Amino acid sequence: MLDDTDDIHPLFAGAPSSTEFKKLRKRIVRQTREAIEQYGMVENGDAPPKWLVCLSGGKDSYTLLAVLHELKWRGLLPVEILACNLDQGQPGFPATVLPEFLKERGVPHRIEYQDTYSVVVDKVPAGRTFCALCSRLRRGHLYRIAREEGCSAVVLGHHRDDILETFFMNLFHGGRLATMPPKLVNEEGDLFVYRPLAHVAEADCERFARAMGYPIIPCDLCGSQDGLQRQQVKQILDGWEANSPGRRQVMFRALMNARPSHLLDPRLFDFAGLTRDSVKFEAKDEGLPRLR
Repeated sequence: MLDDTDDIHPLFAGAPSSTEFKKLRKRIVRQTREAIEQYGMVENGDAPPKWLVCLSGGKDSYTLLAVLHELKWRGLLPVEILACNLDQGQPGFPATVLPEFLKERGVPHRIEYQDTYSVVVDKVPAGRTFCALCSRLRRGHLYRIAREEGCSAVVLGHHRDDILETFFMNLFHGGRLATMPPKLVNEEGDLFVYRPLAHVAEADCERFARAMGYPIIPCDLCGSQDGLQRQQVKQILDGWEANSPGRRQVMFRALMNARPSHLLDPRLFDFAGLTRDSVKFEAKDEGLPRLR
């Protein structure tokens, strides 16, 4: 059904008819559906849940919006979708691009203007990066909008590579094993945060958005600053991937295969209470000790 170019959501209108693009599109749709199902992102209830899908104008959020609408259109995602762009007042931001894009394609949406740019520039010392404060302010506004619109979840376009990079940033700079989870509850406990592209590679998002000709809006705030920790981590991962193709996917699979008994956190595993007769674990992978 996904190969039928005559049976397609308007967000895919004009999609290339090449076999290569069809395979790309099917892969992204399949991986998104798998993540939604695996992490239980669709709540059960009397009425379909409503999702606030955040659209920045970057390649990832365009891909997210298109794939979610595709799944919903085919009856595979029983949710109500509201696209939302937060215009943060960045100089030169093309404010008409996203409203026109969404209106032309009949996508329900809300455009919110909040000048967080001036706040970030004023508060962050010269030479420091803006990402942390910018993200915190943006998140607060998105949570507020979700509540005002009756949404149960804020849906973000972070992909596999974002998740992997965050893991290494926490490892190198934060001293902890943590990353962006595909599903979490906000601190107030009233909203879910979902990342349905958790299994999708950044390169696939880029190829998809470019092939579709979506009007990409670059980030001229944090994305323009050199020396960001994330950029440094990305360069390291790029080097590993170039030397050993497929390394990113192997490392990502490791995040889905944690073994608390083979780490060092006593909050996750009762090392003090471990006896020779108490462990019923048998390692499946060669090279790991067998414990009985």
